[in-house]
Amino acid sequence: MLLRHSFSRSPTPSSWLSRISPARTMPLRAKVTNPAFTASSKMSTATDSQTPHELPGDEPDDVLFNSLYGVRLVELNRPKKLNSMNGSMARKILPRLKEYEKSQLANIIMLAGAGEKAFCAGGDVAALALQNETGPEGQQASADFFRFEYKLDHLIANYSKPIISVMDGITMGGGVGLSVHAPFRIATERTVFAMPETTIGFFPDVGGSFFLPRLDGEIGTYLALTSERLSGVQALYAGIATHYFDSSVLGNLTARLSELIFRDHASLSERLHLVNRTMAEFSTGLPDEQIKLGGSLRQAIDRCFRHDTVEEILRALENETVHTKWAQKTLETISQRSPTSLKVTLRQLRLGRNWDIAETFQRECEVAAHFMRHPDFVEGVKARLMSKPPRQANWQPATLDEVTHKQTEKFFELPEGEKRMTLVTEGNYREYPHKYTLPSEKEIHRYVQTAPKSKEDVINHFLTQFDHKDGVKEKVREVLHRQTKETLDGVRWNEKGEKSQ
Repeated sequence: MLLRHSFSRSPTPSSWLSRISPARTMPLRAKVTNPAFTASSKMSTATDSQTPHELPGDEPDDVLFNSLYGVRLVELNRPKKLNSMNGSMARKILPRLKEYEKSQLANIIMLAGAGEKAFCAGGDVAALALQNETGPEGQQASADFFRFEYKLDHLIANYSKPIISVMDGITMGGGVGLSVHAPFRIATERTVFAMPETTIGFFPDVGGSFFLPRLDGEIGTYLALTSERLSGVQALYAGIATHYFDSSVLGNLTARLSELIFRDHASLSERLHLVNRTMAEFSTGLPDEQIKLGGSLRQAIDRCFRHDTVEEILRALENETVHTKWAQKTLETISQRSPTSLKVTLRQLRLGRNWDIAETFQRECEVAAHFMRHPDFVEGVKARLMSKPPRQANWQPATLDEVTHKQTEKFFELPEGEKRMTLVTEGNYREYPHKYTLPSEKEIHRYVQTAPKSKEDVINHFLTQFDHKDGVKEKVREVLHRQTKETLDGVRWNEKGEKSQ
């Protein structure tokens, strides 16, 4: 049976973890020397009563920590609240990840959610909104929550060991921060991805400034401003997930990963490569569905969302002549969002193109603190999440015209006398250092431009380069169909304004 340590008082088994074959789930036999695994549900400290960052009143079992040979499973355990992230959870996970970095017994970290509905549906924003209403002290406490959450997300983004986030079920907001920066992100048929922050008077944080502008074309801008959802395999095609598996194989995948043994001096890249090859053993194929954000719709997205002001984006949607129904629906969606959130979000995405990963979380910390003092956050959470049935929020200001450039820029200013957040690791980069997603449009473009070649040559090149990974053929074919023309010499990338044949 699977070993659950004494610090998990009343564990709730993961739906898929419980299906691991009994023959492959023998308890960890090596001597455990990490004090976090012994004696108490609390990490050992001078008082032996709480973790270094834990506070009185924190829920005791909102995160479960399990071991299976070399795998350490961090399981968010608030299934009734869709595993929404709160301060108690963040304060447990961060120090435990730091302990795992030091342990020679911990080879691979897996982040997952209890139950079948959600990995993590976001932060517990209802609690934050109520806290904000108490005044400046409550608003500061909410800002402190985001500060700690971003430190955790930055640690995951720079972790020294392989991390796998299992995006099985709803993965939104704070759940995206726990997943999208990890080198491996697994989507399943139950995955529902979204960044819904503009709906509640907030902004796509948890590193959204970094990963959204680095998605193909204007997909990131579209997802951020509209809160559009991507389900199942669409998260893989969009570049959010790195792998797609049916949820039924997750238990056996975990058991197989637990058996991996790394050479003592293997680099992180070598370890990640072995994990990636092992995950490929569990390929179950992809659902037979078209790429949602592809074809002529993707062209419309790039056409309309490439502008640098929200007003220009709205005008482009009004003038859209190919996908008129989509454009009208998108206009109606955006019109319900917080005008302040829309303008801050678009500015965030344009600035974030040039931020490194450290600056991303430091700057987002300042933006989040500003939003905690802004009336739209409390109003948005109450209107959309707490009112039954949900109602349209009364935004302040109520229109885009009332949100000035000066007001928008103020969200990105560091208050006088304050310093930027100190991070828990020094890791930094401007592009993700370990890439296991499908080939990006930029990569395909570069290869097409090198020399004349046929479509099949291009597809075969990427299939070989990506070890025949599921989804590569479909992704490359869609990009070539949308972005190239066939000539006597082979495919040629379209010039601006040209149409594919």
